[in-house]
Formats: sequence, structure tokens, C-alpha cells
Amino acid sequence: MAQAMRPNTAGGLFATDGKPHPLQDTLLAVTLVLGITAFVSAMFDDLHLLSSWTGLVGILTGAYGQWISETTRERFGLILGLGAAAVGFFLGMAHGGLFGGVIS
Repeated sequence: MAQAMRPNTAGGLFATDGKPHPLQDTLLAVTLVLGITAFVSAMFDDLHLLSSWTGLVGILTGAYGQWISETTRERFGLILGLGAAAVGFFLGMAHGGLFGGVIS
């Protein structure tokens, strides 16, 4: 009996369409790393420069990654990274901002 063949989408970690997306995967990884760094460093008041700058760059890379993303898995990871970067950025801004203590 003939059966319909379906593509194996479980093979790729990020690409659900079976095609490689190296730029999107790189932006996803960078956004996640920046988001985690911003989020963790925002828990310490003295690291507001690190958290605000990594949060800002994480928001920008995540936004560009969302703009060019092609699969749902990429968008899901980018949203997680964007959320962490935004929380880190806003807490870093509340603790002293982008230039707090550097420019007097």
C-alpha cells in the first residue's frame, strides 16, 4: 500500500523547513547570550553598565533576527532572548543607565 512521505522535521535543531539558516541561527545564539548576560548582570546594582549595554545590543540583534527569521523555532528563541535582554536593559537603566558614573 502506498503511503504519503512526509519530510523529517525532527532532524534540525532550529530549521523546521529542512533548509540551513546560518545567519538566523547566529542571531538567535547572540541574542540569547546577550539576553542572559543582561538579565543576570541586572541583578547586581554595580553592573548597570554591563546590563544596560548588553540589553540594548540584545534588543537590537533580536529585533533584526525577528525581522529576517523564517521558522517558528527561531522566533521562539528570539522572543526569549529579547525578553531577557529587555528586562536586563530596563533594570540596568533603573540602576544607573548607559553612562551612569562614567560621564559626570
